Amino acid sequence: MNNPGHGIAGFRLTEHTWMTELGNWIDAISPDGRRAGALLFDPKIIGLPGVRDRVVHAVMTDQRLVLGGLTGLIPVADVVAAGDQVWLLTAQAVSPTLSDLLAAGPIGPAGAASVLVETAQTLIELHAAGVTHGSVHPGTVVITAEGAALLSERGLSDAIRGRVAPRERDAAGWASLARGLAASFGPGRPEAELFERAAATAGTLGLAAARDMLAGQATGREELAQAARGRSAFAHERAYAPPPVLPPRDEGDIVTLLHVPGRSSGPVQFGPGIGTQEQRPETTAERIWRAGRDQAATEHRPGVRLAKASRARRRRTITSAALFAVIMAGALLAWFSVGNTPELAVESIDVVAPKKTQGCNKAVLITGTVVTNGAPGEITYEWHKNLDKEVVAGTLRTKADQTTYEVPLRWTLQGRSNVKATATLRILTPGPVRSDKASFTYKC
Repeated sequence: MNNPGHGIAGFRLTEHTWMTELGNWIDAISPDGRRAGALLFDPKIIGLPGVRDRVVHAVMTDQRLVLGGLTGLIPVADVVAAGDQVWLLTAQAVSPTLSDLLAAGPIGPAGAASVLVETAQTLIELHAAGVTHGSVHPGTVVITAEGAALLSERGLSDAIRGRVAPRERDAAGWASLARGLAASFGPGRPEAELFERAAATAGTLGLAAARDMLAGQATGREELAQAARGRSAFAHERAYAPPPVLPPRDEGDIVTLLHVPGRSSGPVQFGPGIGTQEQRPETTAERIWRAGRDQAATEHRPGVRLAKASRARRRRTITSAALFAVIMAGALLAWFSVGNTPELAVESIDVVAPKKTQGCNKAVLITGTVVTNGAPGEITYEWHKNLDKEVVAGTLRTKADQTTYEVPLRWTLQGRSNVKATATLRILTPGPVRSDKASFTYKC
């Protein structure tokens, strides 16, 4: 990983990092000295068509929910681009997670109940707002210094996959949390049995009923707070001191991808050329944004650095003008041709499985054939298997004038059994949702 000068947009990066499916998370300190987090997205993921826009949309949805009073999410301060890198910056520390605490030792029943009740409540509020989390697991549950359980990465897993997770996926993720915590107590204990019942209730009667089962046991915030403080320096109650004045450094052009409330809808840059801000109460995101901007501005001094900065700005201006001309030319060409380009549509799908009975430990190839109207675009799909809960998600890029595409699934079955295996292919986008399935016999 290449951290730009151990900082990004005024956030100082520490040496504590960990990998997730999204990229590289880093413990950070915000410009005003608060504990924070920074996620450097995997360039292979964020560079896929449409992913960055979907991530920005998910984050802006989160910000509206937080401003509306939802307190169970990790608040996002900004999403910024620095060259080819895309960063998500949070206004709250993102460690330790529930995974970190469980790795250090078991959590008491009261603390575990608090985690489950608070995360269930957050999911219920998200669902009431018409959105879902999409990736509930111990690594996305953050324990704060006060012992609160907050959810991180809301909607990001769905954004990179181009899907919208159903509420049932959140309920299943929460139930898996409950079962994992139950298992940490050991078999036969009353607490384990209670948590197992709550997990089953989430799948049958819903999260509200499961939450209510555990509400009377959720008295372990102080226990969680102590565990969090012992696990991570970033969970200590004391705020970090204001950042020292550092030698001047050029982080390059860092541009926010979010609309900063109360400002124009155009891109907002950190560094030279920042416009004025109207006088009114600031939100947390705006305060962090301004602190990063002011820190960058105070680092510039007259003399040789100013001359270098001026020459750099002129070079960037010339480059930007040339790039703008190229973009405009492409836009004009696209405008002239857009009227003749139909929107992508799926005409039909067909799934075929082997008719012959499959023997022991066979890797079975199942083929889905998708027929389109020949327009370019993107198809998102999922394979579902009837013998387990695994969902294989994928994306298919279509080309102009090509109408037929194959979507294969390789399914390996093992062990002694005599079963009928069924694979179902669901086309999610473009809508409407279509599906087809095929079956084969496994005998061993």
